[in-house]
Amino acid sequence: MKNISRRDFIKGALAGTASVAAVGILGGCAADADTSNASSTAENTIGESTTTATTAAQSQPTSSEGSLYIPGTYSSKVDGKAGPIIVELTFDESKITDAVLDVSREDPPGYGKEELADEFKKAILDAQSAELGDAVSGATITRTAISKAVANCIAQAKGEIPIEVITDEEDENDGDWLGTEPEINDSEITATYDTEILVIGCGTGGMFTIAAAAEEGAKVIGIDRFPTGVGIRDDLGAINSRYQKEWGTNINKFDYITMATQYAAGHINQDLVRLFCDESGAAIDWYGDRLAERGVELWHESGDSKDESRYEHFATGHSPRWTGSDDGNGNPLDGNIILYDYATNLGAQFDYNTKMVKLVKDNGRVTGCIAENPEGKYVKYTASKGVVVCTGGYSLNYQMMEALQPWNLRIIGRNGSEPGAFGDGIKACLWAGAKMDETHSMMMFDRCALRPDQETGAETAKSGDNGFFWMGSQPWLKVNADGKRFFNESGTYEGILHADEYQKGHCHYTLFDSNWTTYAQQFQMHGCSRLYPFENGADPNIPYQAIEEGMLPGLIESGFVSQADTIEELAQKLGLPASELKATVEHYNELAHAGEDIDYGKESFRLTPVDTAPFYGAKNTGYVLCTMDGIQIDTNMNAIDTEGNVIPGLYVVGNDSGSYFANTYPNLSTGMACGRTVTFGRLVGKYLAKM
Repeated sequence: MKNISRRDFIKGALAGTASVAAVGILGGCAADADTSNASSTAENTIGESTTTATTAAQSQPTSSEGSLYIPGTYSSKVDGKAGPIIVELTFDESKITDAVLDVSREDPPGYGKEELADEFKKAILDAQSAELGDAVSGATITRTAISKAVANCIAQAKGEIPIEVITDEEDENDGDWLGTEPEINDSEITATYDTEILVIGCGTGGMFTIAAAAEEGAKVIGIDRFPTGVGIRDDLGAINSRYQKEWGTNINKFDYITMATQYAAGHINQDLVRLFCDESGAAIDWYGDRLAERGVELWHESGDSKDESRYEHFATGHSPRWTGSDDGNGNPLDGNIILYDYATNLGAQFDYNTKMVKLVKDNGRVTGCIAENPEGKYVKYTASKGVVVCTGGYSLNYQMMEALQPWNLRIIGRNGSEPGAFGDGIKACLWAGAKMDETHSMMMFDRCALRPDQETGAETAKSGDNGFFWMGSQPWLKVNADGKRFFNESGTYEGILHADEYQKGHCHYTLFDSNWTTYAQQFQMHGCSRLYPFENGADPNIPYQAIEEGMLPGLIESGFVSQADTIEELAQKLGLPASELKATVEHYNELAHAGEDIDYGKESFRLTPVDTAPFYGAKNTGYVLCTMDGIQIDTNMNAIDTEGNVIPGLYVVGNDSGSYFANTYPNLSTGMACGRTVTFGRLVGKYLAKM
């Protein structure tokens, strides 16, 4: 599949359906759509295209006798792992003859965008149906979404449903990110399910909530838009877990609360941070027990005792060691499998491929939700004790991010959000009367590399054409577009990104030399930026060997990292002024050899020279992990309304919740956000079960 823009793809899809649309309808795709106004016509404007269409009842085409399909090209857009997927299928009278897929936002491991599209195209043409089997290993969510789109196209080609309109989200971006709460009549509800606790979203927060509630004997149902839970994050922060106590790590909770408050500039509910400090250790200990039952070890990071940094770090990270684990079928375990098995054994129910549409209120209390089931039918869930919303924030909703925090979109180039972070949960809560944080923020790491001619910003992030530059967080020499140093590189991950707001092109350039593996050990980094084992033997997220043997050569080959034999050559490749860069490097090397940074105060053990060829450099910008602003909550995770009162029956956990972060992510406490999510998820599950 050749590279095409999203807009060009959509225009092509519409052009391909022209012969069908001339006698059919460009409209919604509900199989039981109301066709009572059969004589009406409508003019549909899509981007720069305008098509006149009649209703389905009047002139929806039908296949001729003996034919399986109505020849033509049909399109469908569905939600994928990281955003919309568009599938365009061409049919003759008996078979699917061609398939074109826009999977530009999907990023399964081991596949490039074109390769991914080609693999699914082959699977579709081979199957001649929506049953794609195990096509593209490791892409379950993407494969399920494509199967749904294929089924829609087939139904259109058979004349069973109206032809679907494919609209470009850019054309839909009218600034109204919240929109209007859908109106759904009782007559449209095809089934109702009763439970005590309803959990919307089965990711990190949802799975801890469900497991905790089931453990207490409550009847609990978890729903999720995807065919399985999206997984449990590693790097879970906690204070005073048994693992930390065994190693001798002691963290003063008031120092921790002070750090969190300072980074939020006071826009924080200190009671929530205090709750995390008091309860996170127990939550991690509980998770460690569940892991141990399946033969999985939980390790924790230790703080280095050799040197002190002016940026005080709290050694809070905990992660499972999945290597060598077995789910019973010869496959590695993960947190989702372990908690799913644990919760279902206790009676919990999971309804996957089920997307929440809106919350339901009765006399001011949230009593459940209306959702769309796998067949596209509306179903209703009622929860006698409470509804917990935890759908992952809105970091995949660019319209919403542009409206709420456009300044952050200027300093990104890559989006690594968890699947499903489209803002659905936050919007549903707002429709129900909840209050959102008034200061908006997202978590970013300085781990995106761009080619020298690429620009930072949302369009580059959406394209998926960017480099996963894991070493971006290392305190190498970093310069601006003028080749000049401008920041203490030893700061937090996000620090230099916000400093980029004041630099040309909203980016910086990271430089290092052939001694980088030695220096990486010397840096004594914490959390997920660590490339060597911790002092207690705990594993790094990614060891330096993986970068040295695969990641770095791949980035060089794809043009996201430049390699050169001289600084002048490196400057030329990066598009930087050679004389200025050479002068900056020479001065920086003098500081490094003297062991004192008189310019910006970087610690001596992180002040390393760039003097041994080959030299490396990357245009460096932000990598989005999640949004951090959300619905304001109290210490029971109960949603707060616009008057400051709780909304009965409505609870919010994880990146859908607020009151905890503002301005920037501290990055001085590994797993601060994930640790909050699992801790509060477990607490609210227990709290509701005991009501």
